[in-house]
Amino acid sequence: MFAVIKTGGRQYRVAAEDVLTINRIEGEVGDIVQIDNVLAHGEGEQVTIGAPMVDGASVAAEIVEQGRGRKVIAFKKRRRQNSRRKRGYRDLLTTVRISEILLDGAKPSKKAAVKPKAEAKAKNEDAAEKAAAPAKEETTEAKAPLFKAPKGKGDDLTEIKGIGPVAAGQLNEQGITTFAQIAKLSDKDIERIDAEMPFSAEQISDWRDQAKELVKKD
Repeated sequence: MFAVIKTGGRQYRVAAEDVLTINRIEGEVGDIVQIDNVLAHGEGEQVTIGAPMVDGASVAAEIVEQGRGRKVIAFKKRRRQNSRRKRGYRDLLTTVRISEILLDGAKPSKKAAVKPKAEAKAKNEDAAEKAAAPAKEETTEAKAPLFKAPKGKGDDLTEIKGIGPVAAGQLNEQGITTFAQIAKLSDKDIERIDAEMPFSAEQISDWRDQAKELVKKD
């Protein structure tokens, strides 16, 4: 016998002993869960289709594993807007083994697996040790600036088109304070800034060209 179930916004065709990974459902490993959204069930050519669900039908499944899916990276960049955004996301997933297909409001015949006492005892001991251990202090080391700032008063970098007060502050923090520094940036320097700061290589190259003109005026 097979059944078509709906869970997590998706549909699956399942049969007894099938193992599948679905969106996270609550429960611990070994628990028996009951999925009530059955769209259809049958055997051979005899199929019962619900409207939209089949009354009294459900599927019992044993939780095999609680985990997470692979990381999906979303990267958004706005050209010449000093804007970059990178986000990562991982789906919460549950791996289940289908135990049986139930009809007419029947309840699962299989019970949840009982965890051995030794395992539970070891788990409690580990928790006690963690609670008794002193909390480790997290230390963060500040990164050194990308460049060494020259002595003396810096220039107003906002005179360069495309550099606002925020971008100027970020450049100052990385040791870039004068037009002369920007004018002398090498291609490798631009690659470093592109990798470490929220500015594109095209932006920085444009700033370098503008800085050269400003240095000539001085």
